[in-house]
Amino acid sequence: MQTPIRVSTVDHVELVVPNREAAAMWYGQVLGLATVPGTENWADDPKGPLMISGDDGSTCIALFEGMASEAIRNRGFRRVAFRVSGAEFVAFVEYGRRAGLEPMNLQDHDATVSVYFRDPYGHELEVTTYDHVQARPLVPKK
Repeated sequence: MQTPIRVSTVDHVELVVPNREAAAMWYGQVLGLATVPGTENWADDPKGPLMISGDDGSTCIALFEGMASEAIRNRGFRRVAFRVSGAEFVAFVEYGRRAGLEPMNLQDHDATVSVYFRDPYGHELEVTTYDHVQARPLVPKK
């Protein structure tokens, strides 16, 4: 049986953090994400999400307050990846080194180049670019 829908985009990914406001500030400083206008009241509920996004809410991170247990962290979630241009990728890697996001693991995947790191809460994150020619010189030679 064929589904009657075709998903157009990922709406949001949920992350559990100890403090939603502190996490939103970190994500704003490191990745340029901001609170999604019109969703602020959801965070008024202590169990509700604080919605942040880099594209005005088309794709969001929903920050829920709590302590992420091993069971939650290992339920199949691996990482959240963010796509940027080649120039933004180069600037981000330089910024990340200055901001102390080490260890930052850069990898060349032929069609893309990615940098992997963690947020202060242990969530695995990735910044990736399809402008691989511009980003490839940053990847250490093996």
